[in-house]
Amino acid sequence: MDSQIYGFLFTLILFFAITGAALQESPSAKHQMSAPQINSNSVLVALLDSHYTELSELVEKALLLQTLEEAVTKHNITIFAPKNEALERDLDPEFKRFLLEPGNLKSLQKLLLFHMIPTRIQSLHWPKTELKPRHHSTLCPGDERISVLRKSGDRMVSMAKVIRADDIIKPDGIIHGIERVLIPKSVQQDFNTRRSLRSISAVLPEGAPEVDPRTNRLKKKPTIPVPAGAPPVLPIYSAMAPGPSLAPAPAPGPGGPHHHFDGESQVKDFIQTLLHYGGYNELADILVNLTSLATEMGRLVSEGYVLTVLAPNDEAMAKLTTDQLSEPGAPEQIMYYHLIPEYQTEESMYNAVRRFGKVKYDTLRLPHKVVAEEADGSVKFGDAEGSAYLFDPDIYTDGRISVQGIDGVLFPVEEIKAAPVAAPVAKVVAKPRRGKLMEVACSVLGSFC
Repeated sequence: MDSQIYGFLFTLILFFAITGAALQESPSAKHQMSAPQINSNSVLVALLDSHYTELSELVEKALLLQTLEEAVTKHNITIFAPKNEALERDLDPEFKRFLLEPGNLKSLQKLLLFHMIPTRIQSLHWPKTELKPRHHSTLCPGDERISVLRKSGDRMVSMAKVIRADDIIKPDGIIHGIERVLIPKSVQQDFNTRRSLRSISAVLPEGAPEVDPRTNRLKKKPTIPVPAGAPPVLPIYSAMAPGPSLAPAPAPGPGGPHHHFDGESQVKDFIQTLLHYGGYNELADILVNLTSLATEMGRLVSEGYVLTVLAPNDEAMAKLTTDQLSEPGAPEQIMYYHLIPEYQTEESMYNAVRRFGKVKYDTLRLPHKVVAEEADGSVKFGDAEGSAYLFDPDIYTDGRISVQGIDGVLFPVEEIKAAPVAAPVAKVVAKPRRGKLMEVACSVLGSFC
């Protein structure tokens, strides 16, 4: 009796020992038993060994081998493989860099899986007519689908033409060669979002005030977005550099933040035109050498502003007195009064004075305006004591800068009344010899030459 009890207990203990050993089997062994088995005749092995080397390299970089192994064991798949040139040369370099960045692994995986569908489609399965496209879900997560259709007799996959139908045929799948890459909308949106964020260097907290360093005033944000190439939102006076009384340093260089116009080249062209035209060398010397107005005008034009220059000739500039030029910033103030923040030609100004009589134009010397009226079939600027006639019309017109030659230097009415009756005459620069015009041009232009 005791031997039977001991035998029963020994059998029970042995049973529990065997069962516990089975339950404690290593997870790695269980994983190996459940892992899909891919044979050498698989379409996945054929893809990795095929001439679609760019696609196979991207599959390995995207860590998709295990995902595709599981897909091949569950489905008979179709792979639309872009040709190597489509992935190597035809793809946008910026978009390719985006895909290969480590942080965009999900986007690369979506792009590659979008070229694979869990259905076997051979060339004979293509629609016979253009009116009946077939839509298929892909291995890419999401609801986006690709279309298999015919267009002009060619087999198409969405927007890509099939150039090698039934290129590789295996029992568990088939590969067709296509001429371009298929890009899902979700990946395109990720790329656009990342590109727009990359262009933002710093983002201010919402509602934080932004101060304009040129005026020390709060910037007013435009309520309506301004399209590229549209006129600037701020008035030209807000875009000007501080005057000599605030900042003796030269004005900032040309080249606005939008880069829609090349103001530096346009100012260079109009100054060279003045020199070749003849009779306006002293004005060019003031703009380039005596002041930094040429640089400031280039910056304003680069930012989208337009200017009309009332250009006094050399004979008029020679009449400037020492008192008129001796005050700090006097040359700049004189020239500001000859710059109109509008684009006017001889025809437009003459038509305006013919129609309205006297016309007041704003100048860059606030708050003074220059008065224009018709006189002797031409346009006369200023009042009787300090007037000037339009002498050389349309010396330079390019749509952004207009230069109109006049035979006198203009001053606001208040300064004309306060000016002394007589003063010694001082020339700004010596008159150049006409035989060496190009030599004078280079010496006057400096960096502009």
